[in-house]
Amino acid sequence: MADGISSAEVDRPVYTHQAVRLDEGIDLECGVHLAPLDIAYCTYGVLSPARDNAILVCHALTGDQYIAEPSPVTGKPGWWSRMVGPGLPIDTDRFFVICSNVLGGCMGSTGPKSIRPDTGRAWDTDFPQITMHDIVAAQVRLIDYLGIGRLFAVVGGSMGGMQALTWVADHSDRVFAVMPIATSPFHSAQNIAFNEVSRQAILADPHWHGGRYRDFGEIPARGLGVARMMAHITYLSEEALTRKFGRRTRREVATTSKSADAEASSLFGEIFEVESYLRHQGSTFVRRFDANSYLTITRAMNYFDLAAEYDGDLAEAFRKCETRFCVVSFSSDWLFPTSQSRVLVRALNRAGANVSFVEIESDRGHDAFLLDEPDFDRTVRGFINGAAEHAGLKWGNSDAG
Repeated sequence: MADGISSAEVDRPVYTHQAVRLDEGIDLECGVHLAPLDIAYCTYGVLSPARDNAILVCHALTGDQYIAEPSPVTGKPGWWSRMVGPGLPIDTDRFFVICSNVLGGCMGSTGPKSIRPDTGRAWDTDFPQITMHDIVAAQVRLIDYLGIGRLFAVVGGSMGGMQALTWVADHSDRVFAVMPIATSPFHSAQNIAFNEVSRQAILADPHWHGGRYRDFGEIPARGLGVARMMAHITYLSEEALTRKFGRRTRREVATTSKSADAEASSLFGEIFEVESYLRHQGSTFVRRFDANSYLTITRAMNYFDLAAEYDGDLAEAFRKCETRFCVVSFSSDWLFPTSQSRVLVRALNRAGANVSFVEIESDRGHDAFLLDEPDFDRTVRGFINGAAEHAGLKWGNSDAG
């Protein structure tokens, strides 16, 4: 694991981004007025003169605003660069694409790392409890700032899909089309349990310091790394893990490091390749993500349950909604299984919504929406272009269809 990493090393200002500071802030559902509100975001393409071609893409739990360009922190390609760009399914020759770092995040938007105005110190664990409605409310402020009255579409996978559904539930008049992908209208008991294990790993880290680890120049690297390892397993499938790693082992190179990896190597001499892979995932994660943000955002996911807000009737969340829906699931996704997408689709049908539903056959698990899946690409392109044709969009270099 990534022991010995200081907070100064992780928090150094290594990235640049577009950002807006809204001094008026927002009122959170918990009753706290949060001000000022910083929103970090990236945009791609050109906003049409009619301002009617904007697509908001909502990122997942550990994502960020760098959807179609290399991350300035890791140098890796944007997390959806295969989907967003000129001539791609979400075509930036035609659409103006927006992606913002969520409220509570750690890539420039207001979150636990932000300085609290009344104390001059980071919020850390004092950051208010937020919900999906708060996350969307912050995005609404950004869309207002950009002068966009109505979004052509909101697209998101996993937690991004939760945001997409919340957009329609809270602001259906401001969204023409929505595409919730590999998601659910509620967070299941199993997923809440997974999140709790991840959080307990962070809290048990000796460098946690009650969430004030920055005051000690440390971060809970081992705990956060284990949390990432735990979560990453749920993003994959047994078939994908078997195909990629099987039961192959590798001999670790001798090292004098005091890290958990070195300790395990000295005990066992060799490790399974899947173990090495997960350790790498944990080690790289702690260099780009904040532990307090992880706790804050996973808690917001846990509280997400649209039906509960309407006395158990999910259809009521979308009653009289004119937004066009395309719900997408993946056959091997056991984190957000197809059965949960069907719950959503049945509710949308009861509400009289315009909805299509596609289950993509894939053995890659939950992360399939981030990977090369031709059927998924065709689904996204077909829905976006078909909705654009229905909306009568004429802006851009390509025709719909």
